[in-house]
Amino acid sequence: MNQIGFDNDKYLKTQSEHIRERIAQFGGKLYLEFGGKLFDDYHASRVLPGFQPDSKLRMLLQLKDQVEVVIAINADDIEKSKLRGDLGITYDMDVLRLIDVFRSVGLYVGSVVLTCYEGQPVAQAFQKRLESLGVKVYRHYPIEGYPTNIAKIVSDEGYGKNEFIETSRELVVVTAPGPGSGKMATCLSQLYHEHKRGIQAGYAKFETFPIWNLPLNHPVNLAYEAATADLNDVNMIDPFHLEAYGVTTVNYNRDVEVFPVLTAIFEKIFDQCPYKSPTDMGVNMAGNCIIDDEVTCRASCQEIIRRYYAALCGQRQGTATQEEVYKLELLMKKAGVTIHDRAVISPALQKAALTGAPAAAMEMPDGTLITGKTSDLLGASAALLLNALKYLAGLPDELHLIAPGIIQPIQHLKVDHLGNRNPRLHTDETLIALSICATSDPKAESAMEQLSKLRGCEVHSSVILSQVDEKVFRRLGINLTCEPQYQS
Repeated sequence: MNQIGFDNDKYLKTQSEHIRERIAQFGGKLYLEFGGKLFDDYHASRVLPGFQPDSKLRMLLQLKDQVEVVIAINADDIEKSKLRGDLGITYDMDVLRLIDVFRSVGLYVGSVVLTCYEGQPVAQAFQKRLESLGVKVYRHYPIEGYPTNIAKIVSDEGYGKNEFIETSRELVVVTAPGPGSGKMATCLSQLYHEHKRGIQAGYAKFETFPIWNLPLNHPVNLAYEAATADLNDVNMIDPFHLEAYGVTTVNYNRDVEVFPVLTAIFEKIFDQCPYKSPTDMGVNMAGNCIIDDEVTCRASCQEIIRRYYAALCGQRQGTATQEEVYKLELLMKKAGVTIHDRAVISPALQKAALTGAPAAAMEMPDGTLITGKTSDLLGASAALLLNALKYLAGLPDELHLIAPGIIQPIQHLKVDHLGNRNPRLHTDETLIALSICATSDPKAESAMEQLSKLRGCEVHSSVILSQVDEKVFRRLGINLTCEPQYQS
């Protein structure tokens, strides 16, 4: 475990250089559609061990004086209170979070654009809120016949109706809380307006996945399909690149399908298209920074299995479909893996069968498997955390890190005063109790100091966990899967 397969320093250097070259190609003004997560790309860090979750943000900081950020959000997503599944917050709240993070590191946030705006009341309220915070807001409107009615799109009745976003930097990064926010349409609308003003500007696309210079069925690319199973994205050979250059590259279906439309739009605006293929549009150097293919393959296969279990649990909870599960089963077959390739599953299920209650297992950085069982005092996840910390601190398994005299008052508070029917401590309550003990017990303090070593560890639970336990594991950087069933 914890082997490195990706050279992050090389990535930061080569990626920023490549973007500078693309800015120069278009005469000094580039709209860069930035897909994926800018500063918390945990998917990339899981499938490319060595990739730091904030790598893309750090790369942009190397271009800080040239960068202006524009955040796009679909007005319909605001109206529907659409959630980011990984963070559990709405898209509009994530826009505020993104603004705060970008500004905190010195990146200039120029404005927010409301796409597909049709006067939605909640979107109007959000605009007023942003403006009260000193953020410029622009509106872009739906275009009838989009994306096929090129004559309408590239006209004063199409892009021309959109408000022109005033920008002042060479590199305009257009990002968003999630997919379907209108990043590409925002970029193309800006090109139309810039051209009408006599300003030369270009467009490029930054998507980490699929990685264009890896094979179609490479586990890294299959893991991307697994991550987007709910969107029906499919990796495919870029036929335009193959025809133009005789070179096989990988892209995904939406970019390939829309490329003829993009070509027509570019020709309508500029009289010619600067790209011969969707791959040409990209500025992704990630594939050139993989230093150990075997490590990335293993990590990606584990990610596919994790995504499969997430879909199974989602189906049980009503948030995923049977089609997603089928697709992930197919991807597992393509990758040549089964659930038995996830080492923590079997010991978790064996412990649950032995005790007749929920159980969990964790794989330590050295490959050792640790289990946790349900007791009168602790839930299985809480017990697992304590057992793992004891192992990492070199403490005996039978040692009680938290005295029952500390746990019992917490249980009394939960049940008798807060109305909780489950007296067992959750993971967050357990860690608070452990931190209290650490003030007077050197062994508990030693266990607390091991928490950072849990990052990247694998855990499997025999039941679907509470949101509290799931959130704690996520904050600790632990990769969690659960059996698709509830405790009761």
